[in-house]
Amino acid sequence: MPTLVDELNRRVDPLRLRRDVEFLADRPRSRNRAPEAMRRAEAHVARELAAAGWRTERQPFDVRWRLGGTDGGGERAVALQLRLHRRLTGANLVARLPEADDRPTVVVGAHLDTVDASPGADDNASGVAALLEIARLLGGLRRPPAVTLLFFDMEELGMIGSRFAARELGRQVAGMICLESVGCFATAPGTQRMPAGFRAAFPHAAAQVRAGGRRGDFTLVVHRRATARAASAWRRAAQAAEPSLPALTLRDPRPNGLLGALAGLVVPPLLHLDRSDHASFWNAGIPALMLTSTANFRNPHYHRPTDTPDTLDYGRLASVAVATAATAASW
Repeated sequence: MPTLVDELNRRVDPLRLRRDVEFLADRPRSRNRAPEAMRRAEAHVARELAAAGWRTERQPFDVRWRLGGTDGGGERAVALQLRLHRRLTGANLVARLPEADDRPTVVVGAHLDTVDASPGADDNASGVAALLEIARLLGGLRRPPAVTLLFFDMEELGMIGSRFAARELGRQVAGMICLESVGCFATAPGTQRMPAGFRAAFPHAAAQVRAGGRRGDFTLVVHRRATARAASAWRRAAQAAEPSLPALTLRDPRPNGLLGALAGLVVPPLLHLDRSDHASFWNAGIPALMLTSTANFRNPHYHRPTDTPDTLDYGRLASVAVATAATAASW
């Protein structure tokens, strides 16, 4: 791992990450609300993947009567986000290296869409830009890793695209890493908040946040028992890539599958751990972890028009990309 991280660290480019974020986050992106911006974002992703040597396939989906959420913007309680969608038509982008073999694959994914009226620099151009940089880093390795890159549609409507992808890929997937709002870091004391009930549900993690002066300077790595080793590997890779980038690992105690999904309704703080595309893979019984800078619990611009490229830390975002690439390649 240290040797691989050193190699990737020499090649990662924070300026490339910034250029990708600036291109994507100059306007909101949504299949329903801003379809032209979504097509533009897809074209950019496909161009960058091709330049890095990846084959990209557009996988459309057409689903009916799906319970999901709203991408109307702003912050809402979970109960107020619920919507029953009569019909949704969208598409994920799936990328693989031409030389990759038929081994079970590790999926690294990020969602491409935003809520209404937000350009979504952190949520989630940061994740998409990191995924594009991961493509460049992994594409340059001598031995192609068994990694699949997924750019999800309609995450903001209730993980619609990733729910479709998890069903389609199924047993082909050895594990999944989700990049969700990974670019916002705040080193001032008191900038990190915690959701209601978090201290009681996760006393050790809450104590670590308090011991760090409630600084929002870390990446949160949410995992379950099946991905504990992968979470530890990511933390070690991040430390090797950038010693000033702490990683806080948080174990979700629930099992994968339907039982785990239902348990979140009983213990409300657990619902916050389901707030991105990794949850679709958990619910399908696939090992997964989420990387996040904790969204609205740190970033005051979350789901707002002010979520713009100048609010992100591209040096730390580059280290997130390196640690994720190294973890996926050595899963």
